[in-house]
Amino acid sequence: MESFKYTYEQLLTENNELRFQLEEANDTIDAIRSGQVDALVVKGEEGHQLYTLKTADQTYRVFIEKMNEGAVTLNREGIILYSNSRFAAMVNEPLEKVIGVYFDAFIAEVSAGKYKEVIRDGWNNDCKGEILLSSQDGKLTPCLLSCTTLDLDEGTALSLILTDLTTQKETEWELKVKNDQLEEAQNIAERLNNELEDTVRERTADLLISREHFKLLANNIPQMTWTNLPGGEVNFYNQRWFDYTGRRYGETAGWGWQQIVHPDDLQKTMDVYLASLNSGKVFELENRYLRWDNTYRWHLNRAEPLRDDKGEILFWVGTATDIEEQKKQLDLKDEFIGIASHELRTPLTSLKGYLQLIAIYKKEEVPLTVKQYVEKAGSALNKLQRLVNDLLDVSKIHAGRLEYAMAEVNLRELVALTLESAVHLYPEFNFINKSERDFFVDGNGGRLEQVLVNFINNSVKYSTGNKKIIIATERINDKVRVSVTDFGIGLSAGQIEHIFERFYRVEDKKFMTSGLGMGLYISAEIINNHKGDIGVESELGEGATFYFELPLHEK
Repeated sequence: MESFKYTYEQLLTENNELRFQLEEANDTIDAIRSGQVDALVVKGEEGHQLYTLKTADQTYRVFIEKMNEGAVTLNREGIILYSNSRFAAMVNEPLEKVIGVYFDAFIAEVSAGKYKEVIRDGWNNDCKGEILLSSQDGKLTPCLLSCTTLDLDEGTALSLILTDLTTQKETEWELKVKNDQLEEAQNIAERLNNELEDTVRERTADLLISREHFKLLANNIPQMTWTNLPGGEVNFYNQRWFDYTGRRYGETAGWGWQQIVHPDDLQKTMDVYLASLNSGKVFELENRYLRWDNTYRWHLNRAEPLRDDKGEILFWVGTATDIEEQKKQLDLKDEFIGIASHELRTPLTSLKGYLQLIAIYKKEEVPLTVKQYVEKAGSALNKLQRLVNDLLDVSKIHAGRLEYAMAEVNLRELVALTLESAVHLYPEFNFINKSERDFFVDGNGGRLEQVLVNFINNSVKYSTGNKKIIIATERINDKVRVSVTDFGIGLSAGQIEHIFERFYRVEDKKFMTSGLGMGLYISAEIINNHKGDIGVESELGEGATFYFELPLHEK
């Protein structure tokens, strides 16, 4: 056992020798890396072999060492004769552990077949192929393997250039994902487009059917019908229009219809038409249209807007109904009312006189019962006389003969005078006078009192529970408003729309009243002739406030 022991000096000498060999090996590796060595001696099965590069020089070696691609030189057995630092980094190995190793040790198993194919072809021709390098830690690196042969002094070697495709593959993968997403989006877009085309075809078919139905309906109703755009231009007439006017479409399309309107009605027609276009409210108006035989006939026009889901107006649909015969019948009725009213006034006046004589008869004592009958007859006679007077006023309004003298009127005094009579007529009601200031207007005191009496009578008529009625005057800018407020049954929006029309009466299933429905119509005409405004504010079940406004006459 003693013979196997080394002395300290022997160990020191061997250690120095090994250190020298290591330094020599490191110097050799550095020389190879820096291009200072042009030849290699590799020990093989047949002994040492010398490998040199015919065109090798220091510049070429430096270039190979600093390039971004991995560079390897193999002999016929596939042993690595030379490698640059880049290839060593790609396989995550020190350079000294790469040289002298079989190259296929760094090939992933999945790429073994491809590698052999490329190497086999590479000894004959320059070729390329994609492979996977496998490092010691199992990392796979996709590479483009380029092969070309080199003539060395001791024989032919195979030069390999390995280009890292990791970034390219990642880009290709991202591109593939994007392409897949794009393809999916294109498929979705194509599907949606097909669905949209189907929907458009269906809607177009429905629209065509709807249009034909509309034309069929429009051409077979007795009214003249039109449609106009939101700006007012007419873009459709039914056949009735052409039959009535005798004109072609081009003559009356757009704004050409104005030439058909009676000159006396044109300005009012335009004002109401433009107001409806601007407000979006229903267009309704009576005017005269020129017929093909150069005669004018009265028509009632009415148009409503058709809106989309957002409330925007798409177009208007209007009708013009011939009311010439109704106008003639109404004229005959007004004429009859006028004649009948005049004929009734004389016997009513005589009857009222006889009743007054009976009431003041002193020669004999008139029984109390008779006096009561006379008082009731007088009250009924006064009511009948008011109705006759209303009928006469309506007749005068229609004939344009409702004229009266204008003078300065103190509205505070007018209200006080009117309330004095109202308190006497309706003692069960609580009248509150809020007209304390003097307001002066130019008007007819008798007619303005008639309007105020109509307001009060209307409030009394429709107030069953709360008996309070408020009469007030107030200044609004350069006008004065006179209002009568009650707390009765109130009015709906539909009733408010028609409340000032002739012969209109508020119908309520739980509440019935007498009257011809002329008082508010006459009131409206009186206020219009005073160049004022009349209106009502009300909610159903909450009472109503009727008012008129007149221009102030400054003292």
